[in-house]
Amino acid sequence: MAGAAEDFSVDVERSQASFRVSATATLAAPAPVAWEVLTDYPGLPRFIPGLASSTVHLRAGSRVLVEQKGEARFFIFSYPIDVRLEIMESPYDWITSRGVGGTLRRMSGRYDLQASGARTVLRYSGELEPDFSLPPLIGTLAVRSMVEEQFAAMVAEIERRAAAGKAAQ
Repeated sequence: MAGAAEDFSVDVERSQASFRVSATATLAAPAPVAWEVLTDYPGLPRFIPGLASSTVHLRAGSRVLVEQKGEARFFIFSYPIDVRLEIMESPYDWITSRGVGGTLRRMSGRYDLQASGARTVLRYSGELEPDFSLPPLIGTLAVRSMVEEQFAAMVAEIERRAAAGKAAQ
């Protein structure tokens, strides 16, 4: 699923209309490569499924304002997503984000990087509440499927860039 990543896992829990998400992978990549991919906001649509655009509107020190558009898909259902995020960065350590506008009632997330030489543990935790209704059982499966697909794509891109960097040396 996620290339050479070890310990790849995604968990989603539902609490009424909101979803708590956690994901973890041990990457065959050093932290600077993982950081480069995680903060490549304009480039995310090239490898994240369902993301059509990602535009940086402001970068001021460790604060970034990003607008992302795309769609959440599950079987025959498709929901447009338009979110504006305020992102705070602590290089090679963590990234937090929170929704400040768009089609989600609430969204927050955090990536944590734990480096160990040429390997990095990447953890994501977040919470989201869509602006549309999702049926109880299908909703949790839909969110889990989307998060798993997107997290796997992020992991694969990090490992692809790490391998390309090694090949170039």
